[in-house]
Amino acid sequence: MRIPMSSPDITAAEIEAVNQVLQTPFLSIGPRIAEFEERFAAYVGARHAVGVSNGTAGLHLGVIAAGIGEGDLVITTPFSFVASANVILYEHAIPIFVDVDERTGNIDPALVAEAAHKLTRACPELVEGRQGDKGRGRQGERETGRQGDKGARGRLKAVLPVHVFGQPADMDAINAVAQEYGLTVIEDACEALGAEYKGRRIGTQPVTPALSRVEGCDLRLATVFAFYPNKQITTGEGGMIVTDNDEWADLFRSLRNQGRDVHDAWLNHSRLGYNYRLDEMSAALGLAQLGRIEELLAKRERVAQWYSRRLKDVEGVQVPYIAPTTTRMSWFVYVIRLAPAINRSAVMAALEERGIPSRPYFTPIHLQPFYRERLGTGEGDFPVAEAVARSSLALPFSGVMTEEQVEYVCTQLIAVVRQQLQTR
Repeated sequence: MRIPMSSPDITAAEIEAVNQVLQTPFLSIGPRIAEFEERFAAYVGARHAVGVSNGTAGLHLGVIAAGIGEGDLVITTPFSFVASANVILYEHAIPIFVDVDERTGNIDPALVAEAAHKLTRACPELVEGRQGDKGRGRQGERETGRQGDKGARGRLKAVLPVHVFGQPADMDAINAVAQEYGLTVIEDACEALGAEYKGRRIGTQPVTPALSRVEGCDLRLATVFAFYPNKQITTGEGGMIVTDNDEWADLFRSLRNQGRDVHDAWLNHSRLGYNYRLDEMSAALGLAQLGRIEELLAKRERVAQWYSRRLKDVEGVQVPYIAPTTTRMSWFVYVIRLAPAINRSAVMAALEERGIPSRPYFTPIHLQPFYRERLGTGEGDFPVAEAVARSSLALPFSGVMTEEQVEYVCTQLIAVVRQQLQTR
């Protein structure tokens, strides 16, 4: 049996929706994008939704809207797809990595608070001057969350949490830190469409007692989703920014369209912008998929349950942990963790021989070659993220997987793991 790593869930309705666009004059920004944005905002529970070419573009525009510029600091996670940190560098700012919660892999709010305190109050000289000189050493760098940047002179502007694998980060705690220090929150929900945190759908503007007690509470927030083929819904490529901030929504629409404002005449542009538009065919596909969103999420949850039932008691294998604050998991991938005694590379090779692909999720961003050189990061800087990364393995996953396919993957995985444990 050959098992695909992932597969989109496409029906005749999606194909017909795209065909209809091909018979109209609207192939760029048109009526289907407006409808997709309206329906998406209603689904999430946000005032505005702005379609963009991909999730990375959406995150980049969030960074711009937050006023983040050269040398500014953004607290984020090292355990993510590299785009969540790249968008910070696009504006010549500096990602400030802090470690993650061992159980979920999401950014640790306590470490976000610690880094924010040290960077803005306890150690202001670390913001104004250069950190990571020979006198401080690695321990000093880890304590502040800064990593060997070269001559940074900006200030802490934002926090960029990532909802890893479709599980919400602890947003109440993160938002409280952001409110205390006047930080923008840019949520990377590219893997988490439909996820719910304490009964709130991800992308909904938070209104909590912890925040409302803060004088002048006006939390600046944008959330970004993505529609790559392995996501909960797909438009091929594509993404969506949601926000309750009216000015930001207008800015996002201008920035995605080469900086052209609604009042600009043809070929007039008010600001530096980008070609980050979502096209009509993608929007049509997205509308059809969004109309099936509950079906698509339920099918993915069913596959995840098949996996968990078969693997939950297997020695050497840990199934995904669901935090109490996660009232709905949105299954993007199914990632297990292997015991330290198990050779992950050998497991992957053995599964591949049996027609089963698998992937390590993720290589921590601070260990990527470019980031090692750019920020001076290395092994041991974020030990929890590194330990989670070493043990994590993504199995084939999609909503169209059959129970027979899941049974085959689990049977082969169990056999390979048991063989390793017996010969260790």
